[in-house]
Amino acid sequence: MKNLTRETLRVYWDYSLKHKWLLFLVLTGVVGGSFLETIKPFLYKQFFDNFSSPNPDPGFLVKIILMATGLTLASWAFWRAGTYATTYHQTKVMEQLTVKCFAYMQKHSYRFFTNNFAGSLVRKVNKFARSYEIISDQITWSLIPITVRVIAVAAIVFYRFKILGLMIIAWSFFYLYFNYAFSKYKLKYDVIRTQKDTEITGFLADAITNNTNVKLFASENMEAKNFSKKTFDWLKANIESWNLTNLGEALQSLLMIGLEAAIFLLALKLWKLGKLTVGDFVMLQSYLLILFNRLWDFGRNIRRIYESLADAEEMTAILSEPYEIKDKISAKQLVASHGKIEFSNVIFTYGSAQTEIFKNFSLKIKAGEKVALVGPSGGGKSTVTKLLLRLYDITGGEILIDGQNIAKVTQNSLRESIALVPQDPILFHRTLLENIRYGKPDASDEEARAAAKMAHCHEFIERFPKKYMTYVGERGIRLSGGERQRVAIARAILKNSPILILDEATSSLDSESEMLIQDALKNLMRGKTTIVIAHRLSTIMQMDRILVLENGQITEEGRHRELLKIKQGTYQKLWEIQAGGFV
Repeated sequence: MKNLTRETLRVYWDYSLKHKWLLFLVLTGVVGGSFLETIKPFLYKQFFDNFSSPNPDPGFLVKIILMATGLTLASWAFWRAGTYATTYHQTKVMEQLTVKCFAYMQKHSYRFFTNNFAGSLVRKVNKFARSYEIISDQITWSLIPITVRVIAVAAIVFYRFKILGLMIIAWSFFYLYFNYAFSKYKLKYDVIRTQKDTEITGFLADAITNNTNVKLFASENMEAKNFSKKTFDWLKANIESWNLTNLGEALQSLLMIGLEAAIFLLALKLWKLGKLTVGDFVMLQSYLLILFNRLWDFGRNIRRIYESLADAEEMTAILSEPYEIKDKISAKQLVASHGKIEFSNVIFTYGSAQTEIFKNFSLKIKAGEKVALVGPSGGGKSTVTKLLLRLYDITGGEILIDGQNIAKVTQNSLRESIALVPQDPILFHRTLLENIRYGKPDASDEEARAAAKMAHCHEFIERFPKKYMTYVGERGIRLSGGERQRVAIARAILKNSPILILDEATSSLDSESEMLIQDALKNLMRGKTTIVIAHRLSTIMQMDRILVLENGQITEEGRHRELLKIKQGTYQKLWEIQAGGFV
């Protein structure tokens, strides 16, 4: 945790220094304003000493008043300069931190996102920038002014009365150290509170996303009960954290009461000896009020900083986590001019249990060849495509595209060369036009509409009042499964990559829609190396080659009619089951 705290502060400091002149203006304004305010009680001391003397000097009193007013105006100017500089400095840094978090997180691996709740990740990104704002505010507007005022007050009092000055310096150091140590001790409770808060967010996002399942299984009461358990854990963590806060403030009050009593008892003794004037009493009282008002908030400021650090450290952990899938330093752009694919002695293990999926797996797909992968669930069909897209890194062997090892090319160039139509397409909550054009961001509206027509999206899009400018809802929820799949096909048509992967691309379509899509897919596959994953065997009868995958191995290989001739073969059994179902 110490390392994460240090790393969080380092990131914040590095980004703050990106705007040095704004930071300089902020610090100048705060330090200058705080220092000038601290001088005023010393002027008031001279005012009251002269005012309470047997022969007050009106000219001197007016001069003191004008000087105090001038100090106030100068202090006001410093503070205003600091506030305006802070507005620009903080917002620029927060914007850059948010972009950094988003950009870094997006490059994490497929496994990373399958292991984390989307809602929790969103909250971590937001809290990181928000924590910077809180920490920056506390340091700029609390800790720096406190430091300046304590030093200035101690120096002025020490100048007048060394013993009182030393007392204030010693007490201030002890008070500040106590608050620092107490806040540091409390940090572990703040971290637990933050973790419980994040768990609630993740659970809430998961339950809301799956609200349809909750309704279908009549699980509203069960989900409410589980959520209540999560919030109760959060409640206990908050009570522990807040009780420690109350204890800290109680001890602070006792320390302040002790200093005030000691200072005035000693001041009274000096007054009896004739070493202390009425003006000195006024000055001491003013400085004690300044110290107490500022130092009372010091503990709270430190606690808020540590609470914010605890909030930020979840994101810092993500920023500190190295990418599972990384481009090599010497990685080149993939040039997939033909689309020839080769898996050579591939070994792949998955998960913490190191489950072996492939062992010495080899497969060659010619340029322009149409290959189907079939077989029972868990046989490795989808894993083949994930490895080809380098969503996971293989343990051994190599995967080649046109003779180039995909581990030695950039991930972006690899994925730009492959178009995927997944089994369950997920769309952005953007317009239909934007979702289709995602396959080729620089495509014209006409190109996007042409792709939509080829995928038979145009028909249902035209029925919407806003047509192509219709928003599809979160994850495309406003469209049917078949409509989402046709949008995904249009996106792939527009992308026009040399390699095409169809993962159950027609599984969500009714028979009529499937007939329409088959024509579009024929056009889409023409001249492309195509891998088709299908459980519905009727969709792959015309493939150049069909591979049966079982337990990570190719057990049967051939065209549709050839595989049907293998007695007691897996493909024959699957065909008989499905054909019997059709009959």
